[in-house]
Amino acid sequence: MNTIAMLHTVPGLVTDMEARARDTVPGLRVLHYVDESLLQDTIAHGTTPGHVRRRLVNYARYAEESGAQTLLVSCSSIGEAATAAADFVSIPVLRIDTPMADLAVLSGDRIGVLATLSATLGPTTRLVQDSARRQDSTPTITARIVDGAFTALRAGDRAMHDRLVLAAFSELAAECDVVVLAQASMARVVEHTQDKSGGPTVLASPDFGMTQLSTVFPSKDS
Repeated sequence: MNTIAMLHTVPGLVTDMEARARDTVPGLRVLHYVDESLLQDTIAHGTTPGHVRRRLVNYARYAEESGAQTLLVSCSSIGEAATAAADFVSIPVLRIDTPMADLAVLSGDRIGVLATLSATLGPTTRLVQDSARRQDSTPTITARIVDGAFTALRAGDRAMHDRLVLAAFSELAAECDVVVLAQASMARVVEHTQDKSGGPTVLASPDFGMTQLSTVFPSKDS
C-alpha cells in the first residue's frame, strides 16, 4: 500500500496536509509524527542544534521501518536537517518547500522571502539561493521577518497573525516579482494577496510541496 509519513512541528497542519496528500495520491496511507519541540528548540538556538538533527534522523528511520515510501517534513525551519537526514535512510526525505523555491527562481528576478520566524528565514533563503545556483540564475533576494506574527499565532490569534503577514506582504510586494511565504502556516493568507492587482506572484509551500509525491508514487496511468 502506498504510504507516506509526515513530520510536523505545528499540530494544526495535520488535517490540511493529509487532505492535500490524499488529493495528490488517491488511497494514500498517511502516518503523522508531531513534535513541537523540534521547532521550539530550533527557535531557542537560532538554528537546528545537533540533538534536533539526530531526532530528525530517528524520525526518518522510524518512517522507513513503518513501511513509508517517503518522509515529508512540513516545517521549513528544520528543512536543512531534513536534507541531511536523507543520508541515513533509503527512502526520500522531502522538504515541503523545495518545489516552491524552484518555482520562485523561475517566476522572477526579484524574489521576496517572508517569514514569521528568523529560524525559518535563513533556511528558506538559502534554499532559494541553492535553487538559483542549480538553475544558473542570479536573482535579487530580499528576506524579511514579520514581527509579532508568530507570537500572535502561538497565542491563538490567527486574525492578528494574518493581518501582520498581509501588512508586511504589502510592503514587500512593491519590490518583488515573486514573494515566497516561508512557512506552511502562512499559506492561508495567499487568497487575500490576490486582490493586489498587478502585484507579484505569491507562492506558499503546501500548494506546491505535494507535487513531489508524483515522483515517489507515479500514477498507474503514466
